[in-house]
Amino acid sequence: MIVPKSLEDVASHLERPGKQVLFFKADWCGDCQFIYPSMPDIEAAFPELTFIQLDRDDYLILAEKWGVFGIPSFIVLENGRELARLVNKKRKTKEEIISFLAGLE
Repeated sequence: MIVPKSLEDVASHLERPGKQVLFFKADWCGDCQFIYPSMPDIEAAFPELTFIQLDRDDYLILAEKWGVFGIPSFIVLENGRELARLVNKKRKTKEEIISFLAGLE
């Protein structure tokens, strides 16, 4: 999982070809802590996707731009355009995230 160091770093990743998954999270978020252990398995199941982890508090401007009000949230982009999103206030399960990502194909 890519963890950008700046807004410029985020922008450079989003300019690359292919599909990216923006994974908005926060260290204080219990639901985020719940899903962390599953993220390596989720990433391994979708090697064609680039996962970019964004701390909501560090990248609040991006969270606002993308309309992220609940975390963890997943937004799938291709060529800078949104393809799909899994954004809500509910706890997400590994199975729910895998099903969401599998539905992209």
